[in-house]
Amino acid sequence: MRLLLVGISHRTAPVELRERLDFQARGVEVALQALTARGSAREAAVLSTCNRAEVYVACDELGPARNDLVSFVSDFHGVDHATVAPHIYDLTDLEAARHLFRVAAGLDSLVVGEPQILGQVKDAHSLASDVQTVGPVLNRLFHSSFAAGKRVRNETGLGSGAVSVGYAAVALARKIFGDLKGRNVLVVGAGEMGKLTALHMKSQGVHRVTIVSRTMAHAARTAEAIGGATAAPWDEMDAALGASDVVITATGGAAPILSKARIEAVMRPRRNRPLFIIDIAMPRDVEAAAGEIEQVFLYNIDDLQTTVRENLARRSTEVARAEAIVGEEVDKFGAWLRARGAIPTVVALRQRFETIRRSELERLDFKLAALPPEARTRVDEITHLIVEKLLLMPTEQLKSLGDADTVGAYAEALTRLFGLAQQQADKEMEEAAETARRSGRASAGSGRPELVEGRVEPFSRSKSRGPR
Repeated sequence: MRLLLVGISHRTAPVELRERLDFQARGVEVALQALTARGSAREAAVLSTCNRAEVYVACDELGPARNDLVSFVSDFHGVDHATVAPHIYDLTDLEAARHLFRVAAGLDSLVVGEPQILGQVKDAHSLASDVQTVGPVLNRLFHSSFAAGKRVRNETGLGSGAVSVGYAAVALARKIFGDLKGRNVLVVGAGEMGKLTALHMKSQGVHRVTIVSRTMAHAARTAEAIGGATAAPWDEMDAALGASDVVITATGGAAPILSKARIEAVMRPRRNRPLFIIDIAMPRDVEAAAGEIEQVFLYNIDDLQTTVRENLARRSTEVARAEAIVGEEVDKFGAWLRARGAIPTVVALRQRFETIRRSELERLDFKLAALPPEARTRVDEITHLIVEKLLLMPTEQLKSLGDADTVGAYAEALTRLFGLAQQQADKEMEEAAETARRSGRASAGSGRPELVEGRVEPFSRSKSRGPR
């Protein structure tokens, strides 16, 4: 079984294309069902966020599966293949695992270390589990990615500190107020930066978000975009200021709109209730002297960007530690994957030895017949233990080999040395003969198998058995 990832992200595709390839729009469940119906993958999961659309599959053949997945991404979204193909990346086996582990750890995010992505990875696996499109390989892959993400979060400082203006504003507000739940937020101006900062505030469970703009229609549109916010007229700004705990100004006007005197008038009836003002406009919306007023905490865009730069620099020192953790988890997953690749050979080898053991016991049965039942049971136990001990070392060595190609070479050697292929062929022939006898279609001839292209094939194999 091979592991394959096909996807696009903010690193390979513009936002316009990512929007068109968003699996969330039509439903990830529908996508998973459509993908598994194509038959190129045995297991499948889809990770779809605003910055990436990735399909993870376990398959038998990489080449055909890769071509089919690229076609699937185009077909499912109705986007021309020529438009999608240049932006697609594909990774296999341990490189696919490393990529997912880095994603879960926040190392591949637009903002390195952002915490939301681990939850999104977990949601992707949970959804695929609900639709029953994941099996042992993808289950192990995703659970290993959870472990990598959790270790990076717990053992490094990669996720600490605000790394965007919006996050920095929230971090500073929490230093002043502690819990932001129940607080009132006022956004002066309907710009994008103010809206994004308000969204970060809203994610903290604030009580109310109010938008004030010179144009009421603009205020209403921004309030709708934030969701759950309200709009207020420009001439009611002082009342809105007096009712707010956090003020975000982003008008982009030529001169300050909030003077020191105006804010002093707002503060008089507040009875020392603090007011946190984030001036992210350029030129500034608030007179710098307003920061001198008692219980007024004024920050401008430079203050926030300084905090962001400091936190980004701090995080960069943690990246190497996070990458090392990811490498350790990839090694663990690789060991499991290689061991899984050796399982069919190990099983066949054990079956071969067990067949020989039982055959020899049956051949010597006349000599063992005189032994009491307890002694015969003991002989069976001893011979079984000998087989187990003989197979212990080769089994462990086969499972611990360094790469899939070496596992394949050793498996081929063992198959040839111990006649495992012939053993499987004999087993299939016996099953076919038994099926023919039961169905009443046994051949009236010798019933011996035919040799087809150097391989043992049953003379008559029931078509009702289906694929193996």
